[in-house]
Amino acid sequence: MDSLKSEKLKGIYLIAVILIVWTVGSHYDLWNSYIIPAPSKIISSFVKLVENGKLIRHIGISLRRIFIGFSITVFLAVPLGIFFGIFTNIYVYFKSIFEFFRHTPPLALIPMIILWFGIGETSKIVIIVLASFFPVFLNVLKGVGGCDKKYIEVGKVFDMSQKDIFLKIILPNSVPDILIGLKLGIGYSWRAIIGAELIAASSGIGYLILDAQQISRSDIVMLGIIVIGTLGIITDNIFSMVVSAYIKRKHGDCFE
Repeated sequence: MDSLKSEKLKGIYLIAVILIVWTVGSHYDLWNSYIIPAPSKIISSFVKLVENGKLIRHIGISLRRIFIGFSITVFLAVPLGIFFGIFTNIYVYFKSIFEFFRHTPPLALIPMIILWFGIGETSKIVIIVLASFFPVFLNVLKGVGGCDKKYIEVGKVFDMSQKDIFLKIILPNSVPDILIGLKLGIGYSWRAIIGAELIAASSGIGYLILDAQQISRSDIVMLGIIVIGTLGIITDNIFSMVVSAYIKRKHGDCFE
C-alpha cells in the first residue's frame, strides 16, 4: 500500500514539474503561445466555459453517449463472453469473425456506419460500442473459459448441478477478469468519443475540440484534451477501486 502511494506521489511530482516548466516557458515566450497556450489562458477559458454553461453541457452530452454505448457493450459482451466461454466448441466457428472485427479500427468503419445509421446519435453510439466491445468480451471469455478445471471436478464430485457449478464456481472465479474487462472497456469508450463526435456532431467534448480548432482557439483545444483525460482517469480509478474492493473481500488483507 505504501509503495502504491509512493508511485502516485511520483506521478504528482512529474505533473508539478511539467506545469512549472510550462508556466515559466510561457511567461518568457520560449515557444509560440498559439501552439502551446499558457496555463493561465487555459484556466481563463475553463472559467468562462463553466460560467456560461457550455463546458458542463458538452461534458454531460459526452457522458450520456458513453453511458449508453458502454451499457449496450456490457449487455452484449458479457453474455456472449459467458456463452462462448462455456461452449468453447461453438466459439471455434465464430472466432475468425470476431478476430476480423477486433483488428478493424472503428474509425475505419465510419463511412459504412454513416450509410447504415445516418449521422445522428445512433452512429456515435455504434462507434463507442465497437471500440469497447472486445476488451470486455475477451476478458469475460478468458475469465469463464480459464476457470481451473480442478474446481469444476470438485463440484462434480459433490454432485453439483451444471447451474450450481456455473453460479458457485465458474462465475465467482471469473469476476476479476470481468471487472478488468469493464475497466478497459470504459477506457476505450473515452478514446472513441472523439471519433464518434467527428460524425457531424454539434455537441460533446469532441465537437468542442474540433470547433475550437476551426476557430484557432488552441487554449480550448488543450482544455478539451485535459477534460477528457481527467474524466478518463476518474472513471478508471473508480473501476480500480471496485476491483481492489472485490479482491480484498475475497482474499482478505493479504493483498495490502
